Amino acid sequence: MKKIYPLALLFVLICCLTSCVDIEESYNFKADGSCSVVYGFDMGRAVSILKNLMSDSLQATPQFSMVKDTSLNFYSALPDSTQQKLTPDEVVMTKSSNLAVKMNLKESIMKVSINHVSKNTADLQYYLDHISKLSMNDKLSNAAKNDAEPRNFDAQQLLAGEDYYVYEVTPHKFYRVIDKAKFNAFLKKTSSTLAMAKAMLIDMPYKVVLNFAHPVKKINNSKAILSADRKHVTLITNMDEVMKDPTIMNLKIDF
Repeated sequence: MKKIYPLALLFVLICCLTSCVDIEESYNFKADGSCSVVYGFDMGRAVSILKNLMSDSLQATPQFSMVKDTSLNFYSALPDSTQQKLTPDEVVMTKSSNLAVKMNLKESIMKVSINHVSKNTADLQYYLDHISKLSMNDKLSNAAKNDAEPRNFDAQQLLAGEDYYVYEVTPHKFYRVIDKAKFNAFLKKTSSTLAMAKAMLIDMPYKVVLNFAHPVKKINNSKAILSADRKHVTLITNMDEVMKDPTIMNLKIDF
């Protein structure tokens, strides 16, 4: 029988809870039209819960004690066979994106961040429309890989939810509207995972932060908080609220 490494097993369990993460999106719009985007996924609480299901002997293994603090470029991390299948625009997008993984399972730390810099709004529009469709499996597998080879860690699940948004981005607007049909399909696909999270009292917070170089002229979401100088927008919610009213994630910002 093939040996099952504890770290690989933990990754499998985490994958069952990929919707049970603290998610933070941040957008930093610069005066020159460029924008840096960061998707942050913190799975620390899920790891903490899953550790309680593991025996002391498993937690004492070298694999479980592994610590990672890794950053790499998406494109350079891809195998040649995958690079050859990318379109020219996908090549540009992956070369402008980086992945960071910070992991210390003993301390219940498991954080993944996906970073991208768009040189203009057209680049940003393309990134937002395509990032969820590009599989990140190879990048995260390479970042987290060790002797135990936990290949079951599926990073694509982390971005799957982004596919239910429709974006419209120009030099003076950032619009994001949820596609209810796609969102309902996402809920159907992840219903068991969401139910598990609720049973474990995991509320799955979701935070969106947008920083602008110029004051915001208009915003349509009453739940979003606008800073006193009108240059920073913060939206804080959780998956339970979003399931009840998906439009709570809609953002139409003119700046």
